[in-house]
Amino acid sequence: MDQLRILIADDDPDLRRIVRDQLAPQGFVMEEAEDGANAIAMLKKGNFGLMLLDINMPVKSGIDVLKFIKQKGLACKVIMLTGRVGFSVGTETLELGADDYITKPFTLDYLLFAIKRVMEKK
Repeated sequence: MDQLRILIADDDPDLRRIVRDQLAPQGFVMEEAEDGANAIAMLKKGNFGLMLLDINMPVKSGIDVLKFIKQKGLACKVIMLTGRVGFSVGTETLELGADDYITKPFTLDYLLFAIKRVMEKK
């Protein structure tokens, strides 16, 4: 899993920084987007193996970005991030093609476990 390029899209700069600071030393190449529109622009320019995608963001939501990824047939795996606790939120994103979802707050160990599990899926 070395040098996996991960795009984290979340409107919370502190969360993006914490995730970046914790995942970069693990050998991941991290890039950040502060909203859905910026995330889509970055996806158009670069290949990412994985996206950590917040559902609720300004301009374009994580759902909009997920739909863009699926419509374009991008080979980017997607783990949705949500602060809303509820089974329906996660299942809705899985039905739209997300590979997994995580509720905030989450631990680094759980995030690494989810990344490993998603990247091992065919």
